[in-house]
Amino acid sequence: MVDRVRPRDLAFLTEESPETPLHNATIEIFDGVDTEGRPFDYQRLVALINDRIAFVPRYRQRVQAVPGWLANPVWVDDENFDLGFHVRRSALPRPGTSAQLLELVSRIVSRPLDRSRALWEIYFIEGLQDGRVAVLSKTHQALVDGVHTVDLGQLLLDASPTPKQLEGDDWRPRAAPTPAGLVAAALQDTVSDPGTAMATVRSTSLALRRTAEGRTRRVRHLAGALAGRRPRSSGVINGPLSQQRRVVAVETKLADYRKIRKAQGGTINDVILATVTGALRAWLMTRAESLGGMRQVRAVVPVSVIDEELEATSLGSQIAAHFVDLPVGEPSPAVRMHQVSYSFQAHKDTGRSVAANRLAGIAGFAPTTFHAIGSRVAAEELRRGYHLSITNVPGPQAPLYAAGARMRASFPVPPLVPGHPLVIGVTSYDGGVFYGITADRDWVPDADLLGICLRESLDELLDVSTGGRQRAPRGRRRTSKPTDS
Repeated sequence: MVDRVRPRDLAFLTEESPETPLHNATIEIFDGVDTEGRPFDYQRLVALINDRIAFVPRYRQRVQAVPGWLANPVWVDDENFDLGFHVRRSALPRPGTSAQLLELVSRIVSRPLDRSRALWEIYFIEGLQDGRVAVLSKTHQALVDGVHTVDLGQLLLDASPTPKQLEGDDWRPRAAPTPAGLVAAALQDTVSDPGTAMATVRSTSLALRRTAEGRTRRVRHLAGALAGRRPRSSGVINGPLSQQRRVVAVETKLADYRKIRKAQGGTINDVILATVTGALRAWLMTRAESLGGMRQVRAVVPVSVIDEELEATSLGSQIAAHFVDLPVGEPSPAVRMHQVSYSFQAHKDTGRSVAANRLAGIAGFAPTTFHAIGSRVAAEELRRGYHLSITNVPGPQAPLYAAGARMRASFPVPPLVPGHPLVIGVTSYDGGVFYGITADRDWVPDADLLGICLRESLDELLDVSTGGRQRAPRGRRRTSKPTDS
């Protein structure tokens, strides 16, 4: 029986274009040596991946189209699978700075993945300051659905410096199906399962429509460029995409968010969104457009819920879209905090929400998988209209290790979707809160400034909360102890 690509996964392959490569990425920073002083090098990373890739079989498969589009493509073993192709070695001129690392990452994430191979890459980057190394992973959205496949990064980290001993496999690729075999299987599935025919029709129609839309966008963009016109945006932070990205990383301390939560109420998630709101306000005011009359920025924030009507995941919860209007027009940081907290209260009152401590306790480093699913949810909600996607995922508050080397930081690098040249991902881990900003290099040339504004916004909230000058009004009585969600 063939393993056919599901319609939802095929949509991400179909909608991808040179301007919108649909892969999630993560930057992880490690000590350059393990706890026993041995170097954490490229060879040890390759050995670690080779030991654990058996637990995610799809990472050794590629997508094979069916002749004539008689049915959706199928997943087949990559007969030319080469771990050395997917796990790559790179370096910065020592001592490499954070700015140099992010410039390298920006160039790597701008490039689409090779469709003829398994849809992932990992880069081992040496030469960082203090003897540290970075591991950059890229995984296509069609690969990780949280149902059949989790992110490989979830499996590479251990809670102890001593790696878990796992039994690998003596993998041999199965022979690729012949074109005649693919056609025969497609016809058989169509006859035995009417849903296969309907899925094929929908997928084909979507492919044709997306191809036409993509060509139209590129023609308009080219015509505007030749005429010397800058494309119009549909909002201050919305506009067309180029083929190049800029990545910004910001590291903050979780203790600061807890101080603000204690003083202002709400949750850690509320504090993070209030911090983003203040940063957007300050950043927008520095731009030529200023706020442009904007009082709110509509954001989609994927959240974990318990809902049997949604597709189950292997993470113990479902992921749903929650829309929130970030009050960028409000000058008071405390009032902004209150308004963000209030907007999430309805979600909490449904009883569907999942506490952050539960999510953080999932085995392995689940934030990589949660970010992948969150990006899928945001892409699927594109037609409902929003300005910005923000994915906030709580991780474990104890150190994790890869091949005995301690992980010091983890920055998400979410993908952009058409018309949205800015996206923000947030991961909390081991006492830190790590922001990853992905921006279009042309439309948002000042993405670094937004990173600075994030730090200043957090400082402003912290000053208000510890200095006692302002306090968010209490619009409701807290009935239970808040959780870091």
